[in-house]
Amino acid sequence: MGLTIRSDASSPKFFHVSTQGDFLNGELDGLAIDTRGQLTIGAASELVYETAAPFLWTMLPGPDGAVFLGTGNEGKVFRIDADGKGSVFFDSPELEVHALAAAPDGGLYVGTGPNGKIYKVDRKGGSTSFFDPKEKYIWALATDTRGQVYAATGDKGAVYRIGPDGKGSRFYQAQATNVTALAVDRSGHLLIGTDGPGRVLRVDSDGKPFLLLDTKFDEIRALRFDDKGAVYVAAVAGRGGPPPPPRADDRSGGDRVSTPESSAAPVASVSAEITSVTVVDVPSSGSSASTSRDDRRSVKGAVYRIASDNLWDKLWESRDDTPYDVALDGQGGIIIATGNRGKLYRLDGAPPQPTLLTTAGGLQVTSLHRDTQGRVYYATANPGKLYRLSADRADRGTYISETRDATMVSTWGSISWRGTFPPGSRVELSTRSGNTDTPNETWSAWSSPYTNPEGSPIVSPKARYLQWRAVLSGRPSPVLTSVTAAYLTRNLRPQVQSVTVHPPGIVFQKPYSTNDPDLAGFEDQTTPERRLTTAAMNPSSGPSSSPNLGRRTYQKGLQTLVWRATDENEDELSYDVLYRREGETSWKPLRNALTEPILVWDTTTVPNGAYLVRIVASDGPSNAAALALTGEMDSTSFDIDNLPPVISIQPARSSSGQTNVTFEARDDHSPIQRVEISTDGTHWRAVFPVDGIADSRQERFQLTLDSELGPRGLSIRVLDTMNNVATAQVDAPRPR
Repeated sequence: MGLTIRSDASSPKFFHVSTQGDFLNGELDGLAIDTRGQLTIGAASELVYETAAPFLWTMLPGPDGAVFLGTGNEGKVFRIDADGKGSVFFDSPELEVHALAAAPDGGLYVGTGPNGKIYKVDRKGGSTSFFDPKEKYIWALATDTRGQVYAATGDKGAVYRIGPDGKGSRFYQAQATNVTALAVDRSGHLLIGTDGPGRVLRVDSDGKPFLLLDTKFDEIRALRFDDKGAVYVAAVAGRGGPPPPPRADDRSGGDRVSTPESSAAPVASVSAEITSVTVVDVPSSGSSASTSRDDRRSVKGAVYRIASDNLWDKLWESRDDTPYDVALDGQGGIIIATGNRGKLYRLDGAPPQPTLLTTAGGLQVTSLHRDTQGRVYYATANPGKLYRLSADRADRGTYISETRDATMVSTWGSISWRGTFPPGSRVELSTRSGNTDTPNETWSAWSSPYTNPEGSPIVSPKARYLQWRAVLSGRPSPVLTSVTAAYLTRNLRPQVQSVTVHPPGIVFQKPYSTNDPDLAGFEDQTTPERRLTTAAMNPSSGPSSSPNLGRRTYQKGLQTLVWRATDENEDELSYDVLYRREGETSWKPLRNALTEPILVWDTTTVPNGAYLVRIVASDGPSNAAALALTGEMDSTSFDIDNLPPVISIQPARSSSGQTNVTFEARDDHSPIQRVEISTDGTHWRAVFPVDGIADSRQERFQLTLDSELGPRGLSIRVLDTMNNVATAQVDAPRPR
């Protein structure tokens, strides 16, 4: 892949998509994605009927091939015949129609909200009030072989059983906020789905419940049987019950604007699917490093299957798409209608694997129906339309990637793609770029299509964000399996964040253990043999840009320097260390091209004095020499003193059983820190200068001992603040 290197270039990186999860983060129109991450032209969708309603909540097939649709926010029922001609079949006094069931002689039962009434509508559209349970919502309706009607209600979680004459009573009281789904099995038992919590129960004719499925989700959205008696369950997370309907208002004209607070629209969510997203950034050296982001978002919904023997298993779940309905396609596959990006999935195989069939023209696919000819109809919300899936593929499809973030203004390299492109098929890729995380009018226009799958230079302007579009066309369909786009972030100067000067003599063993421990940062230096004398505490671990220091010890004459440096390009860094004596202006090199941010300096190689070091970090290892940038920081001044103090002693004097000793301790560079005396060389005690405190480079001492000195005399030991030690001997006075 060819790249044009600019003067502000750093290491090239790549945006790469190749899995189903990667592709599902984009926007699809007329395309399908299988579990292998293959992007193809999807099934064609035919618009059957378009309503003025924002929501189509439920769909019911009629005996003559027609389809009935329950809507909101105008509470109407539409009838669409087999030729796609439709009209208002029933106009409810309420705002929402959430439930439909077949009535005798081609009529309908219509469940409404928010006043919770059931109407019976004959085949000509004439309506009568059938049953009023005095509940707020009618969420679902079902009929059994005896013509009895079951009504699922909210928000008190009751199920009513109503006879053909419209007389009914409470049949079952669920321990839930709402009963949201109903179905009648082959034995005439009623299956109910609840919310708050999301459970599936089977209730016998006497109202005795048996729990079939207790999910971790909040609501059961749909129950659908197959021809073997298994029931498929759509369960969703979120607030209990279907979203509340809008407030009552003036319904006489004017377009409605729906909001989550004012409508029964499904709650919006952010989309990804099934697998975690992987973004691969490949360094220019050719080695690849992938960063896998663990997807810890909560699951939005799932589809379960409960077999006729009551054993159940989970077939599908998503952290992104909310399942609204389930249908069987007659070929062993399961179709799942989802929101909030209007996707239709098909599950097939063992274990079932999902394929994205197509994306709808609405944000939510709320209801599914397969007719006697095997054609699949689906209803949408936002907006409210009825579609039919075709057995044929669409002529073309479009994919727009998610916005890719280079983290800073970058130079684009090449874009390439892989796949299978049969004769007569075509894949065209275009790009656009901008500096806002959401594309808007400030972005560049889409580029002309790139022609070379092996790599075409991206012509979009330099920017922080990039987006690409793929248009697939032709029959047989092309297959797109991966897309890779290269980019070069502007080379930023590395920064030295801190320089730590450890106390003199403090050094660190390397983190691993050997017979003769090496010192971290003290490679390739010649020093006299030294013995590790004092083991100290283990240092706490620092940031990733600092070295991993081992056990802390002490060695006289060594000075440990540690620094922390960062590079926003994540370039590899090298370090030069310079030093100068305080008062001097020129810097002298100490070490060059270090790869670790630590150095141990043998300070016996320089005269005593106050010194500073300068750390220069370079991103040269990741950039051409002419393009490398550096950042630097100076340390605070610190002292180097490797010479011991000087002790000047006056002759001792004895008188009346006492001994008087007078001496001076002087150091050319460091203050006197501690003075000790001993008469046996084993036991030492501190003594203090005439002024009472040891804090100067020259101190005077006058000692009066309560006894005369013995043959061994008196030992004096003086330490300066740099741990240099001087000793002297005071002999006993000679007899006069």
